Order: sequence, then C-alpha cells, then structure tokens
Amino acid sequence: MPENIQQKIEALRKEIHQHNYSYYTLDEPTISDFEFDMKLKELQDLETQFPQYFDANSPTLRVGGQVTKVFPTVQHQFRMYSLDNSYDFNDLDEWEKRLRRTLDVPSEFVAELKYDGASISILYENGKLKEAVTRGDGFQGDEITSNVRTISAIPMQLYGDYPERFFMRGEIYLTHENFDKINARRADEGLDPFMNPRNTASGSLKIQDSAEVRKRGLSAAMYQFVAEKTDAETHWELLQKAKSWGFSISGQAKQCKNIEEVKEFINHWEENRHILPFDIDGIVVKVNSLAQQRTLGYTAKSPRWATAHKYKAEKAETELLAVTYQVGRTGAITPVANLSPVLLAGTVVKRASLHNEDIIRKLDLHQNDFVYVEKGGEIIPKIVGVNLSRRQADSAEIQYIRNCPECGTELVRVEDQAIHFCPNELHCPPQVIGRMIHYVSRKALNIENLGSETIEQLYREKLIENPADFYALTKEQLLPLERMAEKSAQNIIKGIEDSKKVPFEKVLFGIGIKHVGETVAKKLVKNFNSINELMNTKVEELVQVEDIGVKIAESITEFFRNPENILMIERLKSYGVQLEKTSGSSAMLSNTLQHKTFLFTGKLSLFTREDAEDMVEKHGGKNISAVSKNLNYLVVGEKAGSKLKKAQQIGTIEIIDEQQFLDLLEV
Repeated sequence: MPENIQQKIEALRKEIHQHNYSYYTLDEPTISDFEFDMKLKELQDLETQFPQYFDANSPTLRVGGQVTKVFPTVQHQFRMYSLDNSYDFNDLDEWEKRLRRTLDVPSEFVAELKYDGASISILYENGKLKEAVTRGDGFQGDEITSNVRTISAIPMQLYGDYPERFFMRGEIYLTHENFDKINARRADEGLDPFMNPRNTASGSLKIQDSAEVRKRGLSAAMYQFVAEKTDAETHWELLQKAKSWGFSISGQAKQCKNIEEVKEFINHWEENRHILPFDIDGIVVKVNSLAQQRTLGYTAKSPRWATAHKYKAEKAETELLAVTYQVGRTGAITPVANLSPVLLAGTVVKRASLHNEDIIRKLDLHQNDFVYVEKGGEIIPKIVGVNLSRRQADSAEIQYIRNCPECGTELVRVEDQAIHFCPNELHCPPQVIGRMIHYVSRKALNIENLGSETIEQLYREKLIENPADFYALTKEQLLPLERMAEKSAQNIIKGIEDSKKVPFEKVLFGIGIKHVGETVAKKLVKNFNSINELMNTKVEELVQVEDIGVKIAESITEFFRNPENILMIERLKSYGVQLEKTSGSSAMLSNTLQHKTFLFTGKLSLFTREDAEDMVEKHGGKNISAVSKNLNYLVVGEKAGSKLKKAQQIGTIEIIDEQQFLDLLEV
C-alpha cells in the first residue's frame, strides 16, 4: 500500500509539473483551470496524509505558507555584474566599435527586452530548484528560495537534457493586470496603493510569509545561463535549450546579424512598449557568440560583451494645482508640486518633488502653470519645464514659505545651502516622529515590530516624545492602540529590551545628532570611550578626529548643549542602553598591515569604502584622509581623479586596485 501511495504522489507531481510547463512555458494549456486545481488539491491531500513523502520541489509548495524571519546572505558563486548603459545610437555605435577593435571580426547579437523588475539567480541541481538568491550588491544577495518557489513561471523540476548543475538568471516582475489587482485589494482594505510594479515586485520577494508572496501573482523571464562550462556555442542556443528545459524565456528576444538590426529592434519597442502587459525600461544587447564573450571579458563592474540601451524618460504636460511642503526628520523642508493627474510611462502621476527654493525660482513657477513632467529613470517624477504659452496673465509667482507648515516656527536657510530648515527639532511633530523612526531603524537600534505607524500612534497618544520614552513603555499602554494584539505588544516590549545590547556606535548613530551618520559614529566611538567623554569634548578636539570637520564638530557640541538632549541621554543610561565602548568591539584580526597607511579613491566595486577602512584597521593598518608622502598605498577604484594624479606625481606611493588590496590581506 505505501508503495502505491508513493507512486501515486510522484505521478501526480510529474503530471502537474508537465501542466505547468505547458501553460507557462509553451503557452499551450492542456487541461482547464478547474481540472488543474482538482489535481493539485488531490496531491495536497495525499501529502498531508503521508508527510513521509515530502519533496521540497512539490508543485503544492507553490501555494506558499513558509514564514522566513531572516533572509540569510549568500555569496554568489558567479558575480552578478551590472550593465553599462547607452542612451542613444552614438553610444551603441561606440560600443560596437570597441568590440571590433578587440575581436577583429564582426559580431552577431541577441536583443532582449529589459524587464523592469528584480534580478534573481537560481541554482538548479539534478533538474531541481535548489536555491534562489537576489542580486544584492552583485557579490552576495539574500536567499529567498521559499518565496521564489511560489512563482508559477519558475520551474521547480526541469525536463530534457539539462546539465547536472547550473544557475539561471532572470527578472521577476509584475504584469500591469496583477499590479492593478494588488492595488484594488489594498483600496478595499483602506491601504495606500503601491506606486509602481517594479518596486512592488522587488518588495514582494522579501515578504516573510511565502503564502502572501503567492497572492501577488509575480511573473518571471529568464535571460542568462551560467555554469562552469557548456557545450553550446551561442547565447541564443542556450536560451532555446533553457526553454526546452521548462524556463519562461522572453518571446520578444531576437537574433540580430548586425548592429543595424539591433537598432531596428530598439526603435520598434520604443514605439510599441506600452502595448506590452508589463513594463520595460530599455533593451539589453548581448554578443551572441560565447567564444567572443569569453575573449571580451569584463570590466570591474560590467561585461564588455553586453550593454543596456535605456529609453529616454517620457514627458507629459499637466496643470500645477498647488505647491505644498513636507518636513523631514532633520527638519529639512521639501516643496512638492501637486499636479492634475496625468498618465506617464504607464502610471498616474499626481505629485513631483521640487527639491528646494532654488529649483522653484529656476523654473519660474507661477500658480496654475501648465508644466512638463518627466520620470527620471522611469520612476521619480520631476518637473522639467513650463509651457509659457498657457500661463494666465494674472498668475502669481510661487512664493516659498517662511514658516514651518507643521509647527509655525520661522524657517532658516543655512548659508551656502539650498535647503530651508525648521529649527524646532525637539518639538516639531514630523521631526520628533522621524527621529524616533530613525532610532528604531535596522542600521541603528534595530527594534523589530516598531513601525512608523505604531510610532505615530504612540506619539499622538503622548506616550513617547524622544527615544528614551521607548524604555518606559509597558504592554498595558500598547494594548489599547489600534490593531495591537497581545502578541504584538509582547514582541515590541521584547524588541525594546533587546536593544539595550546594541553597541555604542549604533546608539550614537540612532540618537540622531545632525551630520553624524553611520561612518562618523564609528569614527567617534574609536576615539571616545563613552558618551560622557564625547559630551565633554570641545570643537577643537573633535576636529582632530579623522574625517570630522568643523561643521560636524559644531553640530555635536550644539547637540550636547541642549538640556533636553542631556536629560534624554541620562535616561537612556538609566535604562541600561549601551553608551560606552565595550571590550572586543573592534577586535583585531591580524597585524598584516601594521605600520602601513591606506587611502581609497574612486568608485569601489568589490566593497564599500567603510568596509575597506574597517578591514585596514582590523589588520593593523591606518587610514589617512589625504595623499601625502606619509601614504603607503592608494587603492584605486573606477573614475579615480585628483588623488590618483597627486600620488603619481609624488612617485613613492604604491598604487593598487581593489583585488591587489585583498591580496595583501590574503583574503
């Protein structure tokens, strides 16, 4: 009997996988939706009844249900490079000329739609989906396998002569139809709509409950086969093989004999992209020959054998209804243009940032002007001009406000800065709320379950006014809040209690001293053992710390001159928050770089500048801030400028790239 049950389960799985392949890959459904659902339910019932036959790639797992609290970080075996962009045919011609100079022979190409979604890398072993990882920074990403299994267009079991082990890269996206369905559901629930399909697709992949991911109706198109080796000779051949194995491949991709055919493809889809049921933001062009791809290789960040032709932002004309003003966490005032709704690049635009008073003056905005709106990078709307021919004769010039729209305090504009600020930082509601949201954020105290809505509720109920008030909260105070269950209240109290273990540098960043970001907070903690030491330090002492200028030093001393801030600090201390350095917080890894000085310049691609400087210090070296004869190594990234020239002039400084730096560490 058990053998018969196991055979039945395996036969159903195989049949359902085949129906998925016919529906999503071949676009040739072989049974009705009702029949498919009945077979899936039959399999679910059998798997529930006989859990000993569990299979991680069963089609029933597409319904989701797995909850992932933390998405582990996974190193990519093969780096996920970004693409260089071209915006006109001159750029494309220059790229093709560079190819010819390297190859000495013409190339054929594959042109593909550049889907506007989230990149993914999926590992397959023995025909089964093993692991799915986001692009991340190209070197490592988040493992989101349970969420990716819910996407019907991604096969969990392959067919045919697939390799034993390989990665398939692709784009996860939302169709316009499914995006509209999501927003319709949100409207029914009284929630704000999502802004665009791309951000929604990307955000959906990080939802903790895979059953919720399933409800989003994500789609996928795979575009790159990656493995140690392949018998194929062209990229096009690999795409066709991938399709035969069960992958959804773009039906619009095209082989092009030369760059002229590529241009025809680009022109065609620039005119017709809005008839597609999903968003694209350009065309990806790849050299078809895999042998030529290997010859061309990579730059520090991009393959030389591929480029992305980005479509220019679309422009629309609409009426300026009003200019309103938002107050940020730091008190910065941002003017916002409220517009008559206009369809632009597939979404309805109602608002656009005007950034500051200088932009308003430069545009010479008047009331009820008809303005031209563009989407920068197809996402952020901005006003790029005014149709003066439609301006009314009596239309008044837009005047920038002089008082805070939230608390009425007179605004200040710092000399040499374009931004106006509200100086009432301790009592202006958006600043107070913003500072507390910042305090609980992931990079600061990382207090889970305390979202912005909950913090706003707590502030409205006069339960919190500054970060120290979090530690006085009780479960009984939280329970009466809207949509607050006992378990949620318990989790919040636990998260607050756990935050007392967060190290000093994160607390210093979290309390929100103006101009003290993550990096500055770390520098300060390396030089001052406690908040008391920092509080009693003068400007002239602070500027002796590397990378601390007069502006930052004055901001720090001004913060500690305020009695309310001092009281908050004393209360944080009394609750047990870490406000002094603990032993071992910056443990040395080696003395490999002892007595050596380093400076990093240009755009780094293998690590962040902060991580690089941290590596120097943990291996006994020292970071310095300027090129001089005291510098031993200048580590050069892309587009290095004046520092590189100066180092070359001095002549005694060793100039190395990022990989050579890692080699010094024997990483």
